[in-house]
Amino acid sequence: MPLQKLQFRPGINRENTSYTNEGGYFAANKIRFRSGQPEKVGGWTSDTGTNLSGLKPTTGTVWGVCRTLWNWLNLTGYNLLALGTNLKYYLQNGTNGYYYDVTPLRTTTSAGEVTFAASTGSTTITVNDAGHGAQTGDFVTYSGAIALSTQTYTVNNLATDTITFTTALADGTTLQLFTTTSAPVGLSTGVTYFVVSSSTPAASCKLSLTSGGAAIDISSVGVGTQTFALTTGITATILNAEFQITYVSSNSYTITSSVAAAASDLGNGGSSVVGAYQVTTGNPIYTQNVGWGAGTWGGVIPGTATTAVSGGTLSNSNTTVTVTSTTGFTATGNILIDQETIFYGAIGSATTFSGCVRGLQGNGVGGAVGSGAAATHTNGAAVVQSTTFTGWGDPAPAGQGIGQQLRTWSQSTFGEDLIFNPRGGALYYWANSASANTFNRAQLLGPSTTIATKYGNITTDSSCPTVANFVMVSDASRFVLAFGVNDYGSVIQDPLLIRWSDQESFATWFPAITNQAGSYRLSHGSQIITSMQTRQEILVLTDAAIYSMQYLGPPYVWSFQILGDNISIAGPNAIATANNITYWMGTDKFYMYSGRVQTLPSSLREYVYNDINLDQSFQFMAGTNEGYNEVWWQYCSSGSNVIDRYVIYNHLDNVWYYGDWANYTGTAYQGRTAWLDSALRAYPMAATYGVAGGSTNTLLVYHESGVDDGTVNPAVPIVAQVTSSDFDIGDGHNFGFVWRLIPDLTFDGSTVNQPIAMFTVLPRANSGAPYGNANNPDVVSTQNYQNQRNYAVQQFTQQVYVRIRGRQMAFKISSDEIGVQWQLGIPRIDIRPDGRR
Repeated sequence: MPLQKLQFRPGINRENTSYTNEGGYFAANKIRFRSGQPEKVGGWTSDTGTNLSGLKPTTGTVWGVCRTLWNWLNLTGYNLLALGTNLKYYLQNGTNGYYYDVTPLRTTTSAGEVTFAASTGSTTITVNDAGHGAQTGDFVTYSGAIALSTQTYTVNNLATDTITFTTALADGTTLQLFTTTSAPVGLSTGVTYFVVSSSTPAASCKLSLTSGGAAIDISSVGVGTQTFALTTGITATILNAEFQITYVSSNSYTITSSVAAAASDLGNGGSSVVGAYQVTTGNPIYTQNVGWGAGTWGGVIPGTATTAVSGGTLSNSNTTVTVTSTTGFTATGNILIDQETIFYGAIGSATTFSGCVRGLQGNGVGGAVGSGAAATHTNGAAVVQSTTFTGWGDPAPAGQGIGQQLRTWSQSTFGEDLIFNPRGGALYYWANSASANTFNRAQLLGPSTTIATKYGNITTDSSCPTVANFVMVSDASRFVLAFGVNDYGSVIQDPLLIRWSDQESFATWFPAITNQAGSYRLSHGSQIITSMQTRQEILVLTDAAIYSMQYLGPPYVWSFQILGDNISIAGPNAIATANNITYWMGTDKFYMYSGRVQTLPSSLREYVYNDINLDQSFQFMAGTNEGYNEVWWQYCSSGSNVIDRYVIYNHLDNVWYYGDWANYTGTAYQGRTAWLDSALRAYPMAATYGVAGGSTNTLLVYHESGVDDGTVNPAVPIVAQVTSSDFDIGDGHNFGFVWRLIPDLTFDGSTVNQPIAMFTVLPRANSGAPYGNANNPDVVSTQNYQNQRNYAVQQFTQQVYVRIRGRQMAFKISSDEIGVQWQLGIPRIDIRPDGRR
């Protein structure tokens, strides 16, 4: 028989069986289709920028799982990239540039409100701060602390050059003078001294500049209380730094020191310690029973401890709550009675909660629900453990974020500055500094707050939103648009309400005849999920409908038109626009909008939605790869709580393909959690887990850079393959026997000498039978791609001999070698009939 071409339709089709899709491709990983033929995807390399924070993660570059990337140029010409993670918010200055932590502060204490307590030999330090409002994972930075070994001294006898300390010091102890007022002549701050000739228990000793050296001649003044601190143990330098918090109670938490405490670390840090708490952190994944719909609106969570008020009416000032039973409640935590959250410090007895703090809103363990007001409760009122869930519809207090929910961000540039918002939290404003290389923390953008900009201070009005689910700055006339916000004069979040500031102003929010500020409430759905700015309109998507938002000018300012109802979207980041068409991933199919809303037909719909974890849908993310006309969606398979798969739509060729993020060993995942293809940087950018398998920290990578996985050193190969659907001879009336295969492919783009790809023919007897033994001949280039990436005439293995017999067969090309890039052509096989069984 003549040679038979192995020519297949582009794209992967999993909507039916492999045999039904004869003439097409059925399975793939790490490949794309270009000009109708499959090729291995480009590689990726790590951004090598340095995190300038004092506290750095042990894996990855920045703290937390990144959910957003935003790129712009400021007036200085700096190429800035914003990265919002579940723990922090960063700005990077240029490709491979420095990362600056601009996470806004939630609150700053007064001097002396924070104290420390250490235990000898332990790196755990207990921090006491009444009503600190932090949770495990939050970050705090201290200033004004002195060493825990700090102790006072008095001059004992100038004639004998001795000083007496509050506690005895052994010979060889190193210390430094902490203050200089009335210090004995001969001693200075910042100089290390050694204790010599110590005398205990009087604690009188002499000081020397060298261990065992001559004593310093102390003379002149020296009367008064001064302080020394040891140079070992928990010093001031160690304390005056950034730490991550582990929650203990509403009044205390622990931090971890870089060194263990010494026996002399008996102090509390002094009376000048200031604690600067960053905004409350969020979760890297969605946690069941938190967020919208959780809490007590529709009943208690199954398994949550419940009881009832007992012993009569509970007044609004009682700090001990008497109930029928405390069995099943945590040792310390929150309880909800009617609409009041109460923190209890301990279980006083079998029927009492003691040490109660009344009328909480967001300041207890894991956050608080309810109105936040202390109230009187009748005998028999229900008491519910509320430590682990958040109230339905309750706003997070300004600056506190969303506690333990999945943290997502939205942001937009206002001129050269940036406005951003953690979903369910407050608005924040990051301003460029008058000093170009200074990157200050972002500032709370709330009611009657003053924002410091490089051009001066600007104060917002009292109607500025306190909570929002999404923020955007319109390209048309520059309005700040806040979606899912609190209404004027209210602190209750309305998930369908849209409010906008006056034109060219982020500070004016109250509508007046002299401005264009205003609001509009959507009517379809239960909450606004996301918004996308397109060429002529802003698309607003709720969980049930899509709206068009267009600028009209005064007096109506913005118009709203419903474009489609009974639609869905997986999450706030599952949408992207390419070639003026908007695409998004729904909860059961894909959509597109090109002037009208349509279902986006997909040859992979069944494959994707039959194995998907929709509980984690707010993690799902879309991005474009403009160089290859692609829209990528990253999602979680049904057995995973982290991103482990992707699906791609090529909008130019109208084909689909897919893959997973298993690394080269096939055992761990490096899924992409955020994606941005920006014209301001050379390559598409993606955020991935700091280490394979789902680290809680982030590494920034550049796609289409190289041909291998460059996130590790040395780089490892990207395992790529594509497999055709089954084909046969004459509808499978006879078995076929393949004895020769003539390859056709190109290795252009490879980086090694004599790159290799594997051709495989997979036989089986019938559609229901497993594939039998296959030959896997290598196709080897005879050309060197180390110095020349492209050849006009390709030279490689001309033909390979195989022995394959089956009623139907599939063809596969794959590669797993370093430095290999390939695109398949149209190979041919020599096949002949070989009997009927």
